[in-house]
This record gives sequence, C-alpha cells and structure tokens, in this order.
Amino acid sequence: MPQKNGLLLLAVLGGMFLAMLDQTIVGTALPRITTELGGTNLYTWVVTAYLLTSTVTVPLYGRLSDTYGRKPLLLVGVAVFLVGSVLSGAAQSMAQLIAFRGLQGLGAGALLPLSLALVIDLFPPERSGRVQGALGGVMGLSYIAGPYLGGLFTDHASWRWAFYVNVPIGLALIAVIWLRLPYRRGEGGGARPDYLGIALFTAAISALLVGLTEKGLDDHTWTSAPVLGPIAAAVVLLAVFVAVERRAAQPIVPLHLFANRTYTLVNVASFFTAFCMYAGVVFLPRYFQEAHGLSATASGLHIYPLMFAIVVGSMVTGALISATGRYKPWLVAAPFLMVAGSLLCANLAVNTSTIALASWMILIGLGMGPMLSGLTVAIQSAVPARFTGTASANLTFFRQIGGSVALALAGTAYTTVVTREAPVHGLQAAHASATATVIPWLGVVGAAVALVALALMRDGGMRRAPQAAQPVLAEV
Repeated sequence: MPQKNGLLLLAVLGGMFLAMLDQTIVGTALPRITTELGGTNLYTWVVTAYLLTSTVTVPLYGRLSDTYGRKPLLLVGVAVFLVGSVLSGAAQSMAQLIAFRGLQGLGAGALLPLSLALVIDLFPPERSGRVQGALGGVMGLSYIAGPYLGGLFTDHASWRWAFYVNVPIGLALIAVIWLRLPYRRGEGGGARPDYLGIALFTAAISALLVGLTEKGLDDHTWTSAPVLGPIAAAVVLLAVFVAVERRAAQPIVPLHLFANRTYTLVNVASFFTAFCMYAGVVFLPRYFQEAHGLSATASGLHIYPLMFAIVVGSMVTGALISATGRYKPWLVAAPFLMVAGSLLCANLAVNTSTIALASWMILIGLGMGPMLSGLTVAIQSAVPARFTGTASANLTFFRQIGGSVALALAGTAYTTVVTREAPVHGLQAAHASATATVIPWLGVVGAAVALVALALMRDGGMRRAPQAAQPVLAEV
C-alpha cells in the first residue's frame, strides 16, 4: 500500500480509537477527580455528558458528510474534540468538566462514523472487508484499553493526562487529514440544511439518554419522574421528528432507507448485539472489582481475553468477507458463539477458575468481533454510495443506543440480585451471582434477536464498485 493510503488508514484507525477510548478512559480516574474537584453527586454526568453529545451528533455528522464531503466535517470534528480535551484537562470544577466533556463529545460524534465511511471511499472492495475488520478490532481494543489507561495516568501522572493525551494524537490526525485526504463534495451541497430536523432529533435523543441514565441510578424506577418524564418526552419528540423528516427536502435521517430490508435488519442487529458487548465490557470488570477486590486498572487487565477475542473475531471476519465477497454466513454464525459464552457465564462464582472464565470470555469476544466489522460491510453494501456516511453513522448510533438501553435494564436486575443475595451469602458472592444473572440475560436475549434479524437478511454480497472509491483504486 502506498504511503498516502497507509497514512490515511492510520488516521482512520487513530480517529476511531480516540472517539471510543474517551467513552471509558475517565471511569478509573473519576474517584480521583471527585476527590480533587468535589461534586460527588455529579459523578455519573462526567461520563453521560460525553455519551449524550457524541451519540446525538453521530447521525448528524454522517448525513452532513454525505452532503458536504467527509474532509471538512472530519476536520471540524477533530478540532472540536481537541478543544474539549484541553478544556477538560484544565477544568477547575465538576460543572466545568461536565460542560467540557459535552463539548468533547460534540467533536467525537464525527470520528467514528466518518472513519467507517472513509473505508468505502478510499479502499477498493477487495480490501475494504479487511480494513473494516481492523477498525472493528480497534473498536474492541478501545473499550478495554480505556479503563487501564485511565488508571495508569491517574496513578503515575495526573487524571488530567487522560484528556491531554488526546492532543498530540489529534494534532497528527489533523495534519494527515489536511494534507492527505482528498476532498470530494457530496450530493446536495447547495440545499438548505434540515435545521428543524436537527433540533428535534437532538432534543429527542438527549431526552431519551437522560431518562435511561437516570434509570441506571439505584434509587430510580421506570415510573419515577426523572426516568418516565424524559423518556415520554423523547417518544413525543421522535413522533414529531418523523413527521418533519417525511417532508424535508434534505432530511437529516432519510427515512426511505428503512424500506431497505438489509439496512433495517442490520440496524436491529447492531442495537441488540450491543446488549452482549456492553454486558461483558461493563459487568465483568465490576465482577473482578466487587467479588475479588481488584482495582479498576487490574480488572481491565483481567478481561484482556475478551478484548483479544473481539480483535481476532473482527479481523478474521473482515478477511473472510474480502476473500469470499459474502458477509451473511459469517454474521449468522457469530451469535451462536455469543450465546454459548453468555450461557456459560451463568456458572460464574467467586471461586470460578481463571482459565474457565477466560474461555467463556473468548467465546463472547469471537462472537462479538464479527458484529463490529461484518455489520459495517453489510450496511454499506446495502445502500447507494451517496448514503455511505449516513448508513455508517446510523449503525453506530443504534449500537450506542442499544448499549444505553441494555445498561438501564441490567442495572435494576443487578441491584435486585445483590440486595437479595448479600444478607444470605455475603457481598462478594452476591456480586458474583448478580454478574452470573445479568451477562447471560443480556447476552442471550441480544444475540437471539440479532440472529433472527440476520437470518431474515438477504444473502447479498459486498459492493463491488463503489463510486467514491474509483479515484483511489490506482493508489492501492
């Protein structure tokens, strides 16, 4: 591969890694942050502010990049992300940190979907499956590396470096994008942006995520005002949003794409496979911390079998898709591995052997990996080239919303089991029992629904001649 495309690939991988990393890197630093800045009651909003703004803006960046081109949107996203990173590192209060994390998320929303879309733009079909496999591997790596790196910076430097570390990487990304990424104007660049649709979508998804976040708190039920109110408002706003989008000249979410069977089913699979992924990434570290007393940093190291399996599963699937030109067989096989690994976790106890748990994590990871690369290839192949950014963004959006729903549902089940089991078997055993309940429940339900969706999907192949890739083919 020539140097130009090699640098662009590094930029794509780096942008994705930064966006995903910052979803998890502050978790292990938060105890130190609250000690220094105070505001313990605002603890969860340091994470939620970033998740909210980055999730809301994902579809917006994807659609706007299809209209105005990837390069300007990606440069704006990285620049906003870096400004948010610097300000977060310099924050002097929890209120400032939360606000700056929200700004950081506004930029991060560009990095993931545009990285996925650039693969189809820059690389020929015979290589795009392998590259999407690498992107899926980076995605899995970032979920696990975040807590470890956050703990490392906090223990050996300062929690502020969890944010400052983004700056040199981000500046290098801007340089590569500015100098190497060709500018290709999208379609409809002269049309008036869908301002009303953007406003309604932002308000609706923000309300939904606030409601789900409040549900994750132990003292809130589904019918409590902080949960039910925002979710009800989100439903109403989404209904108005759909009505507006049906009449918009340049809708921010083109609803006609959902008439495409593969497009809709892939998004359903993305939503539900997030149940399994978030179950492992969130609750296995909690098991190691609560049942074994490990630090957050050490617990991140203990789930490396899951991380490596996700990376391997994603990259192998990408290679198989490139070699065969088919994606459905590998996607349909993956949920069986997720179900097997999740069901085995029902045997989890305080004294479960390391080898046994590692093997269960490997099964989950090998099943999850194909979902990070194969679903991207499937959805990009299902839509016209002019909607590549939109499709990539919506895939990411549904995955992140699925994860938020999964955590809201699982939080109640986890707390219920701990409350019931702790007086009888002790706190450590109670946390092990809660993990053994939540992971199989989330993993099996998510994988089963995804399997049905994938089985109903048409047995299509990769896009063979994407229009946007033609100018770059000679360089690869």
